Amino acid sequence: AMEGGPRIREGDCAVLKRDEVFKAVSVLRRRKIIFEKQWFYLDNAIGHIYGTTFEVTSGGNLQPKQEVEEAATETKEAGTDNRNIVDDGKSQKLTHDDIKALKDKGIKGQEIVQQLIENSTTFRDKTEFAQDKYIKKKKKKYEAVITIVRPSTRILSTMYYAREPGKINHLRYDTLAQMLTLGNIHAGNKMIVMETCAGLVLGAVMERMGGYGSIIQMYPGGGPVRAATSCFGFPKPFFDNLHEFPLSKVQSLLSGTFTAETLPADPEENALGEEESNGLSEEKQTSLQETEEEPAPEAAVELNPPEEQDAMDINAEDVEFKENKEKENKDSVREKQMKQWERRKKLIEAAALLGEKNADGLIVASKFHPTPLLLSLLEFVAPSRPFVVYCQYKEPLLECYTRLRERGGVINLKLSETWLRNYQVLPDRSHPKLTMSGGGGYLLSGITVVLDKGKSDPSNSEALRMEEPSSKRCKLQDLPC
Repeated sequence: AMEGGPRIREGDCAVLKRDEVFKAVSVLRRRKIIFEKQWFYLDNAIGHIYGTTFEVTSGGNLQPKQEVEEAATETKEAGTDNRNIVDDGKSQKLTHDDIKALKDKGIKGQEIVQQLIENSTTFRDKTEFAQDKYIKKKKKKYEAVITIVRPSTRILSTMYYAREPGKINHLRYDTLAQMLTLGNIHAGNKMIVMETCAGLVLGAVMERMGGYGSIIQMYPGGGPVRAATSCFGFPKPFFDNLHEFPLSKVQSLLSGTFTAETLPADPEENALGEEESNGLSEEKQTSLQETEEEPAPEAAVELNPPEEQDAMDINAEDVEFKENKEKENKDSVREKQMKQWERRKKLIEAAALLGEKNADGLIVASKFHPTPLLLSLLEFVAPSRPFVVYCQYKEPLLECYTRLRERGGVINLKLSETWLRNYQVLPDRSHPKLTMSGGGGYLLSGITVVLDKGKSDPSNSEALRMEEPSSKRCKLQDLPC
């Protein structure tokens, strides 16, 4: 392997890349990976540098791809245009079985492509561009090439946007970039993040902060969802200053009636599922998110009774078993209490951090209506700090904009949408890509200022507004009595 750059280690989170398709995987030995209709094992990739391109050989083994100089065929025959080419399916002399036979002999993809070209009756009549296109298409089909890259915000947000945009509320990668910029995210910040984007926005903020500063993640339901966050492969210390706080307790914290006694539905099961999920198997991840986002109180209640019932039936048969069972129960109860206590302690810490009301910024990207969220969460942000709210649609943000304008305490309010267009850049054929993303969502950003309490009293300000236009009003108030 070449020198330089971080290496692929066992247990890493890595991203497989083929053309413009990405997939996050955990690097584990003897574990079959299926990606883009190819199956293989990652064993041989361990120890190589990130960014290495591998070829899939027989038996699903990865081999680093040797750079082959493209044979420079300057004098290749090409037609002037494609008008005489008829797609009747008879132009390729090699049959499906011939190709299969070639594959079974272990002939490399490159050679198969060469054979296909030689056996195509129309290849010589195609234009140069059409020939290139043909070769590219066949290569994609017969040359199994995979690049393994390190996860980053850019790669993961591109992957999520392409594979499961619903999970991240259709937050496009350029919009996420705007959020990080508008939110002035940097090391040493104290950030409040409220997102329902599978933990992608949280991960992006953590990456920007580089492990310095603190983050309080506000979460709905039973516990925070961090499936995408775990794909980043952050080192352990990054999580030391990551706190979480349930949305259900925000009002009590603001009104001063907060206690850590009643916790939201116990997310023990979630926590367990989350470590497993690790952003790998899509199926497990979806089920995990469904359970986390809509914690059914009935389910929580139902968990215990059946067990006790079973225990009673068995007790009748076996006394010894009963004693063991009791001991186990005691242990598990103690363990549960320890966990409860631990969570309570963490909750109180997070509450204390929020209670200082001096956060350096607020990022919201959720499927909930932004207005009530923002009106309560802005209370925890210090004055003269940025906040950014993402929403897939613009109407809720318009309403939010108006409400903030009325309430005051913010300046520089902007509602924006970023527009993205990809270009293909190739000699003599550069043009916008044919498929363009419909919408990347909308952002409402602004800066907090000290809220003048007198102004926020509606009756008072209404009265003033009735009497004088604002320009005169200021002058009148400033006059010495």
